[in-house]
Amino acid sequence: MAGWYELSKSKDEQFRFVLKAGNAEIILTSELYTTRAAAENGIASVQKNSSADERYELKDASNGTLYFNLKAANHQVIGTSQMYGSDAARATGIASVKTNGPTQTIKDLTA
Repeated sequence: MAGWYELSKSKDEQFRFVLKAGNAEIILTSELYTTRAAAENGIASVQKNSSADERYELKDASNGTLYFNLKAANHQVIGTSQMYGSDAARATGIASVKTNGPTQTIKDLTA
């Protein structure tokens, strides 16, 4: 099964999206956006940039776990991964974003 985006609204009326893999695991989470249009633009940016190796920034958290950011061409962070315990697990997460990022399926949970 292919992945999908879920667009949702926070308690303070801001928007965010997550990218889920086919197994429903969250593989990328966006920042909060003040408008729905901005969140939809963020999804479009993931769709466009997720296949490019140079858009992934590998990071180490202060507690020793690993994660990555997906960045747009202007170097702005589009989304952040979950935390991983090894380089191999993080690489698998990046591969999953590359596979699922181009999906056109968006589930609107804002209603």
